[in-house]
Amino acid sequence: MAIRFLRIVNAKQALRRALMVSEASTVPKGHLAVYVGEIEKSRFVVPVSYLKHPSFQNLLSQAEEEFGFDHPMGGLTIPCSEKVFMDLTSRL
Repeated sequence: MAIRFLRIVNAKQALRRALMVSEASTVPKGHLAVYVGEIEKSRFVVPVSYLKHPSFQNLLSQAEEEFGFDHPMGGLTIPCSEKVFMDLTSRL
């Protein structure tokens, strides 16, 4: 049981490292940058294919309701915790 839990934790950490991108880097073709967080925002790069998934569309609808399309960060901002975002993206 402990080994399985460690695998899940390690997989989530690897996913986070893969999705998180520094501010100075560019976004690869076929991906988009999103800012995730409730107070402090972290930048993630996700495949454009996520836009078709109903769960991701739900997050985008919530972002539109809370922030609209004109946000000072200059990018798409999703108002949820990083943990929720990581859980969602790990299932897509």
